Amino acid sequence: MALLLKGARVIDPAVGLDGIIDIKIGDGRIADVGKDLDAGDCEVRDLAGMILIPGLIDVHVHLREPGQEYKETIESGTRAAAKGGFVGVCPMPNTKPVCDSGPRLRYLVETAEKCGYARLYPVGSLSTGLAGTQLSEMGDMVAQGAIAFSDDGRGVQNDGMMRRAMDYAKMFDCVVMSHCQSEDLVGNGVVNEGVASTRLGLAGWPAEGEEIQIARDIALCRLTGCRLHIQHVTTAGGVKIIRAAKLEGLPVSCEVTPHHLFLDEDSIDTGYNTNLKMNPPLRTKDDCAALQDALLDGTIDCIASDHAPHAAHEKALEFELAPFGTIGLETTLPLVLTNMVRSGRMSYARLVDVLSHNPRRILKLEPVTIERGSSADLTVIDPEAHFVVSVDGFESKSANSAFIGETLVGMAYDTYVAGVATLCSGKVV
Repeated sequence: MALLLKGARVIDPAVGLDGIIDIKIGDGRIADVGKDLDAGDCEVRDLAGMILIPGLIDVHVHLREPGQEYKETIESGTRAAAKGGFVGVCPMPNTKPVCDSGPRLRYLVETAEKCGYARLYPVGSLSTGLAGTQLSEMGDMVAQGAIAFSDDGRGVQNDGMMRRAMDYAKMFDCVVMSHCQSEDLVGNGVVNEGVASTRLGLAGWPAEGEEIQIARDIALCRLTGCRLHIQHVTTAGGVKIIRAAKLEGLPVSCEVTPHHLFLDEDSIDTGYNTNLKMNPPLRTKDDCAALQDALLDGTIDCIASDHAPHAAHEKALEFELAPFGTIGLETTLPLVLTNMVRSGRMSYARLVDVLSHNPRRILKLEPVTIERGSSADLTVIDPEAHFVVSVDGFESKSANSAFIGETLVGMAYDTYVAGVATLCSGKVV
């Protein structure tokens, strides 16, 4: 049966829409867009007071399957995606075993087809076993559906190896997603080097450990012509380097996470909350301000959660020993709505760009727009919903959120993948 989404405020800057408009869906696509559409024999969904936008894409998540299903599975991770308003996610390859071959990538695709609640856009590893020494089976992975390559988790340390990987990725017209981390500089660092590391008595992680590899990979982008996407940029210096590369006209894009936008090194107090231990670490207030400005002026292309689930017993270790990472699929949209949109700093149109249109552009996915014929991948937002982030409120199998206890305003209300609801009235279906 066809579906009529009625009475929402529809926003899509790609086609110049911002108004109360009805959308009719049939056979997985948008069949009509207009005011006061005739319902006919459609199922009608009244969305008065809601905001409807093209469906959200998260270009950076960790779903842990295969190998660490006690933390997350493709099923639970995509349920979390649906709850957060995401219609598609890009799982990183640092699973056990590493996703570095065609059959391993195919496993992800087939599992998602059986039990997924969101589209899966798998990312293959650049190197075999993430060791950074030998190229992975890139061609086989592209044949099985890989849309990008990354050694996320540590990054490729050898310059020549990274150059070869980018040469090969260019042949397949795939973007290279780079985790910029110079291990020689970072060493055993766990928090930002400077005030935080001194105050907490923990090993420091200098900003230069990120910025030097950003500069290196941009130089290799210039050399090879390969499209480059910088993952989770965290420093003002990194933003400056990326801005210069874009002004030069290089095919460079980048992402920022909500935790690096809205938390800083001072968030870590002597309680040593390990949910605030992430890779890269939380930086300074000035860095946060620079990241927010860069997101608004277009230097930063998109927001990604870097959803990194861990079991409670793992995060219960001492700060130095606990794993890096925070979950984020279910809080990314509410955090942006609360901290950027409600404050008036970010328009809804810019939100659509950084969470929907730009991720698709970076990955060269089919565009989704609110017009006849487009895929009905849609996110509906309840802009006035208030909720407190709590450990018992997640669809994810893990609850290691950096934002536990925060009150947020605005959240996903419905999520539609090819016109099929995966979230309805705030509940996964």
